[in-house]
Amino acid sequence: MRTLSEGDILFILLAVRWTLLLSLIAFLGGALGGLAVALARTGEIRLLRLLARGYITVFQGTPLLMQLFLAFFVPSIFGINVDPWTAAALGLSLHASAFLGEIWRGSIETVPRGQTEAATALGLRYWPRMALVVVPQAVRIAVPPTIGFLVQLIKATSLASIIGFVELTRAAQIINNATFRPFTLFGLVALVYFVICWPLSAYSRRIERKLTLASR
Repeated sequence: MRTLSEGDILFILLAVRWTLLLSLIAFLGGALGGLAVALARTGEIRLLRLLARGYITVFQGTPLLMQLFLAFFVPSIFGINVDPWTAAALGLSLHASAFLGEIWRGSIETVPRGQTEAATALGLRYWPRMALVVVPQAVRIAVPPTIGFLVQLIKATSLASIIGFVELTRAAQIINNATFRPFTLFGLVALVYFVICWPLSAYSRRIERKLTLASR
């Protein structure tokens, strides 16, 4: 055991960049997958609706920790070596796809049916109708819950430490194993997460209030 040094604190703070980068990649990957899931759930093809519903059920009904384990260990069964970074990004992206897909599905279905019927009456087919009429309105509704999920996703990156990915929480664990200063180190980690997440939460509440006032 050794004393806690400034270098140890710097090591933890520098690990924030990996937390933020992993969050960004997982959110972008989840956004692409989530859009596909949401469109499938609200589309006209029954098979795609069933597949999207099954996907959401699986990923919402199982722990994220298990999903990360599977993303890390399953490829090795087929002779594919996956590093912790790739496994964490893949597992979190698939997880985010299910939740964002359901959030955006609800936002799409919140758009008044009369808008869809009017677009159909004007001769717009499914894709132009979604792109020009439904999705632009759904985006405004989806912003607050999407930001709220992003906050949860940032905090969920801490679970990537279990497969060896050195982000903020894992960096604190490494230093704690050498210095045994859990209160100081994990208190610092909690503070960093708060500094990252609180502005996003505040912005989400602000947008939600604006949308509520605009709808009155």
